[in-house]
Amino acid sequence: MNYPVPMHAPLFRQPDPAEILAPLGLPLTPAVSAFARDLAPTDDDRLEEMARRSRAMTRRHFGKAVRLFAPLYLSNECINSCSYCGFSRENAILRVTLEAEEVRAEARHLAAQGFRNILLVAGEHPKFVSNGYLEKVLRTLAPEIPSLSIEVAPMEVPDYLPLVRAGAEGLVVYQETYHRPTYARMHIAGPKKNYDWRLACPERGHAAGFRRIGIGVLFGLWDWREEAIALAAHLDHLLRTCWKAHFTVSFPRLRPAAGDFQPAHPINDRDFVQLLCAFRLHFPRTGIVLSTREPAALRDAVAPLGITMMSAGSHTEPGGYTGLGHDNLHLTVRGRAMACDAPADALATEQFSISDQRSPQEVAAQLRDLGLDPVWKDWDQAILAT
Repeated sequence: MNYPVPMHAPLFRQPDPAEILAPLGLPLTPAVSAFARDLAPTDDDRLEEMARRSRAMTRRHFGKAVRLFAPLYLSNECINSCSYCGFSRENAILRVTLEAEEVRAEARHLAAQGFRNILLVAGEHPKFVSNGYLEKVLRTLAPEIPSLSIEVAPMEVPDYLPLVRAGAEGLVVYQETYHRPTYARMHIAGPKKNYDWRLACPERGHAAGFRRIGIGVLFGLWDWREEAIALAAHLDHLLRTCWKAHFTVSFPRLRPAAGDFQPAHPINDRDFVQLLCAFRLHFPRTGIVLSTREPAALRDAVAPLGITMMSAGSHTEPGGYTGLGHDNLHLTVRGRAMACDAPADALATEQFSISDQRSPQEVAAQLRDLGLDPVWKDWDQAILAT
């Protein structure tokens, strides 16, 4: 793999992990200290060595399997004002919340493409995604989709329990940024402003019985090394305290979205590869997720190095797979619904634009060409019955 010229060492100041973790209340363990050392700028030979070791370690613990999934957006309604998000209340966009039967149609479209693992995503708005809505959607899909996960507003343990009983086996919640001052600046208004409430969400999810829990950072909001160290410490803590669950980490990079937010701390491809390899080397049994935010060429290059889970053919707007939901489209301006005359082919506004536009079948074929095994299904509720 060809890498850009590395950063010159004299310009680099190694982050102090203890200083980074103190505001989070997380301990600095030997595992996190070793991880942090592998984030320092390195030459091409060292990076190639990390990549080889990362690939070998992935094969040792996960074989050649790469689990495929698709996000299914239920609603882009949101009461949070988040500077970086296309769904932010501040943005004047077309919004909709799908009915349960419309969600079923979207899921059946994905199932026809091969997916048996679907992530249900919704903006944070209690008026729309509440009063049993999520439970109804899960019960509608559970007979047809073996693996269902949710990425929605954080909840209390009692609120998660009926969702687990209805068929949700996975919970995804990204801290977005672990840097408290940046978190405060990015989250202007709404319940998402509560940093600590969000930070403790994975533990509440574990207490409720989710089998799989995904955490991550939205890279571009703050220095990538500091974010990575905090994410590693959070993961290290969860692996020791929530040992019944299987954890995954994700490193999504900011993409264009409504509001035209520009990241102040972008992470380049070379550093992204180093980050991925460092996580695999120091957390060998943790799953690593790669989304369609990344371009196809990069996804193909890093897939063998440590990726265990990939999305494919994604849409990030409600109704994006089938076009359903058009009849209930409405425009909101700073949280207020406005009359709109949307064209017949209009869709709700996407959360962000994807980069890898390939179909699920093309992604699966490419994985096979790389010597990997695309896995559409690896779980069924019948396992618990036995």
